Amino acid sequence: MSLQQGGGGGSAADLFPTRVLGRPAVRELPAPPANMRRIIGPGIVAAGVGLSSGEFILYPYIASQVGMAFVWAALLGVMTQFFLNMEIERYTLATGETVLTGFSRFWRHWGLVFALLAYFANLWPGWATSSATMLSYIVGGEPRWIAIGLLVAIGLILTLAPVVYVMLERLQMVKIAAVGLLIVIASIFVINAEDWAALPQIATTASIPVEELGFALLLGALAFAGAGGGQNLCQSNWIRDKGFGMGSYVPRITSPVTGQPEAAPSIGFVFEPTAENMARWQRWWRFANWEQMLTFVLITFITITFTSLLAYSTVFGEEGLANSVAFVEREGQVLAERAGGWFGVLFWFIGAFSLFGAATGIVDYTSRLAADVLRTSYLKDKNESRLYFWLVWGLVAVGVVVLLAGLTQPLVLLVISACVGGLMMFIYSGLLILLNRKVLVPAIRPGAGRVAALVWAFLLFGFLSVLTVLQQLPKLWGAD
Repeated sequence: MSLQQGGGGGSAADLFPTRVLGRPAVRELPAPPANMRRIIGPGIVAAGVGLSSGEFILYPYIASQVGMAFVWAALLGVMTQFFLNMEIERYTLATGETVLTGFSRFWRHWGLVFALLAYFANLWPGWATSSATMLSYIVGGEPRWIAIGLLVAIGLILTLAPVVYVMLERLQMVKIAAVGLLIVIASIFVINAEDWAALPQIATTASIPVEELGFALLLGALAFAGAGGGQNLCQSNWIRDKGFGMGSYVPRITSPVTGQPEAAPSIGFVFEPTAENMARWQRWWRFANWEQMLTFVLITFITITFTSLLAYSTVFGEEGLANSVAFVEREGQVLAERAGGWFGVLFWFIGAFSLFGAATGIVDYTSRLAADVLRTSYLKDKNESRLYFWLVWGLVAVGVVVLLAGLTQPLVLLVISACVGGLMMFIYSGLLILLNRKVLVPAIRPGAGRVAALVWAFLLFGFLSVLTVLQQLPKLWGAD
């Protein structure tokens, strides 16, 4: 017996707009596995990819200037993204479609808009050059050539793995384990009791130090703690490749070289809200929430707290520190002076590996989003795995050409990168409310609390977008 209420007694598929894409097929919701631990992973990938320069440079830099008084904002930012991620996951759990496909049901080109914005944000290989610069602190050499080697390695990793998601998940697990090792060793050799006593400052001295650091920098740190921009959208693709909910009906992206590529369907599947399906849905939804909370939220916040505390214990109050990769160089030098040269090398190596893992994830999600959009809306007879292959190597090739040319980052790309992340999140926060409240059957739509969280995200990222544009446009106008 159907439990659908307010749907007019029709099929769950009848709610889907069909002007652009056809109705999804109706199937049973797969039962969750008996051992849910074996499908933990998408939240770890999200945390691993999101732990990049913000966690190793921005928040530690803030701690070096004002102590632990602003770390609270990281928790607020990560929790905001938790609710965004869960509404993205809600749609894919229920349909097997990515949210970009869902958005495209309202307007064919929404997916293309977000894919292009993701490319604009990630076109410049700064995520690889930062890793290369940290490696150069250890082995010497020219960071440009190291970065080129890293880009080629990323291309090979993403296109030779038989199943791309499995490789990405394992890489991010190793990265998080390495960061955990750094936390343990630093707790023994560097951070003393006096430093640990500063942790309560997160709550007792919580503040917004605008005078010291500027409002735009602080709001950006709050909004983009953990992930941000296109990465959150890719949560759809990652849980689908992991086999969550209706995503288990959709083939995964595999290597066209070493795997068995399959043409993924352009539209997904839905289930009728029968008693059995709804019982399964409740288990899937409960597990997905806990998986995100205990991996993405917890890992990200612990890492930001620790890296901030490490910076506080080593370089707090030191004059002339830069909010750039040069900050990490100075921090490593101080760590080497305190605990021995070996610890400085370990710190730089784990930092470089962490940024390399983030760079791999950035190339993956940028290419994955674009392949999904092209396959769904424009090139329906093409194989998504092969599209992904060419997009990965296209992004790598652009980065290599730029580095070989010896160019520094053009101001226009810097401005675009600074603006598009918040703009993307502002737009898709609103679209998620429309999508999940209109397309899904009433029994699985977000409730008032979840909608309120999306409204908060919509307002936050809208405000951030306007502020960032106002801050960055004068720089662009003043460029030669």
